[in-house]
Amino acid sequence: MCDYSLHHVASRPARIEDKLVTTKFANSFTRGFTVVGEPHVAVCLLRGTEIIFDDNVRCERAFDLGILPAKKIAQRLARFRQINTDNPAAHHDALEFPDGRVVLLTRLCEGQRATILQLPARKHPRAIEKAARTEIRDHRLSA
Repeated sequence: MCDYSLHHVASRPARIEDKLVTTKFANSFTRGFTVVGEPHVAVCLLRGTEIIFDDNVRCERAFDLGILPAKKIAQRLARFRQINTDNPAAHHDALEFPDGRVVLLTRLCEGQRATILQLPARKHPRAIEKAARTEIRDHRLSA
């Protein structure tokens, strides 16, 4: 998914082993991921995508006006998720770290590099179709 404020930015879905960099997009107050070498194309992650940063993550402090040093999170591994989904005007894209901490992508400091380790599992269309047929058959047998 890409945050609501990136709807006017070119985007593409994430792929395993993409090399990402945190980026502030032109004409936007939002930060997100791009692929190294493609600074104008947002990479949209699915919920559950796992990434690993090259170094410990750095993010802006809440209500920071740019005068405080970045907050360092002693974590490199993160899973993408969305928060505040009931509020359409809020940022939703976030990372959850193994210690339970959740940080909005837009608060990540620019220039951090990461690699996509794993995309979330998705059912194969044939498996979905087979499950539906089984459910219909089982329903007919019990009727």
